[in-house]
Amino acid sequence: MKLNQLSDNPGAHKHKTRVGRGSSSGLGKTSGRGVKGAKARTGTKVYGFEGGQMPLYMRLPKRGFNNIFANQFAEVGLTRIQKAIDLKKLDPAEKITEETLRKAGLASRSRDGVRILGGELTAKLDVEVAGASSSAIETIQKAGGSIVTTFKKPVYMNKKGQPGKKAQRRAKASEKRAAREA
Repeated sequence: MKLNQLSDNPGAHKHKTRVGRGSSSGLGKTSGRGVKGAKARTGTKVYGFEGGQMPLYMRLPKRGFNNIFANQFAEVGLTRIQKAIDLKKLDPAEKITEETLRKAGLASRSRDGVRILGGELTAKLDVEVAGASSSAIETIQKAGGSIVTTFKKPVYMNKKGQPGKKAQRRAKASEKRAAREA
C-alpha cells in the first residue's frame, strides 16, 4: 500500500450540502427554505406559534412556582433508621449524624442537611441533624433518646449591613415567645 492509495472507509466522511448555488443543484435560490416568512429568515425559531391564534401554552392556567429560597433537605424516616439498626448498618450506641446516615446509605447529598421524619422506633438514639419533624422528635424522646437540630435560617442583611425586615420581625417574634414562656 502506498500513501496515494489511502482513503477513508465508505461513509466515514460526509460532505456538507452547499445550498444557494444555482437552480440545477436542487437547492438554489431559496436554499430549501420555501418562500418568505419568519422561517425563511436566519436566527428565528417559531416554536409554539399558532398563526396568530392564542397559543396553547398561553391558554392554559398557571399553577405554582419554584421557590428559589426553599430549604433543600435529604429526608430520612425513623422506620428506615430502625431497619438499618436491625441490619447492623447503624450502631445505636454511637451518635447518629448526617455523615453516619450517608455512610449507611440512608441519606443522599443535599444543600441544607438531613431532616428526620416520623415513623416507628424502638432503639434509644442520640441524634444530631439539621432538622426533624415534631412527630420524629416525640418518637425519639419516647424511646429514651435525645435529638439536637442544628439548622438555623440564614439572616439576610440589607445594604447598610443590618438584618433585613424579615430577620428583625423574626427576632421580635422569638423575643415575645421567650417572654411568654418565662
